[in-house]
Amino acid sequence: MDFNTEEQKLICLKYNTEYYAVDSELKIGISKGALAGVMPLNGLRHPIEGDTSGWYIWGGEEFSDDPDFFLPFHLSHITEILPRIAKYLALPPGWRFLVAPHDYEDVWYEEKLLSL
Repeated sequence: MDFNTEEQKLICLKYNTEYYAVDSELKIGISKGALAGVMPLNGLRHPIEGDTSGWYIWGGEEFSDDPDFFLPFHLSHITEILPRIAKYLALPPGWRFLVAPHDYEDVWYEEKLLSL
């Protein structure tokens, strides 16, 4: 499956950042809340490490440090699990996004994500 899409390239162009192709075999951390449809959906990307993409996705306002907060999934399943976020996943490490109902979208760079 070719996970990288034109839509991802357009998001990178829209936010004037590098297109950072995603390996669909890498893992992503997704919270149970996000899987249950809790909004808004938040995403942040740390640098790639080992077999992880650096992406962590959660639903709602609260982020948790609980070691069981995120469940691991391969990116190849994201279009089945959370198709709404697939277009953001070629943003490079250091980027974040928040999506909410009524097509609300906020995307920004946060340098401190590169050193955590």
